[in-house]
Amino acid sequence: MKKIDVTEAIFEIKKARGLSWEAIAHAVGKSDVWTTSACLGMNSCPEDVADKLVDFLNLPKEAKSVLMEYPTKTWQEAIPQDPLIYRLYEIVGVYGPTLKEVIQEKFGDGIMSAIDFSMDIEKEENPKGDRVVLTLNGKFLPYASW
Repeated sequence: MKKIDVTEAIFEIKKARGLSWEAIAHAVGKSDVWTTSACLGMNSCPEDVADKLVDFLNLPKEAKSVLMEYPTKTWQEAIPQDPLIYRLYEIVGVYGPTLKEVIQEKFGDGIMSAIDFSMDIEKEENPKGDRVVLTLNGKFLPYASW
């Protein structure tokens, strides 16, 4: 099996059983964002999580080793076509230099880790229209000089 085979199997099972990412995450004891990313092949599962995913989703036993493989994190470099993904791309395009300036002013010369990192997605009810609340929480990594 390849990562795409496991991902496609997960989507089929999720749809057939009417599962949410939240339900799958709860079953494996991880956040919905991280679990979804792992199911999409962008994070590797520790052995215990891979076991739980295989058991909960009744995946083929070969899926365990695939879920544990270290991913090659690649994506298309073209402008995304999906409107939701495009808006996030637009946010980085418009606010990326601002984020860089403000982060470096507050922390110094460095970057936010995408490895020592967590993300949360919440729904905030609002009479003017529900709000999407994204929280990106990454360790600050200063650039070294030598």
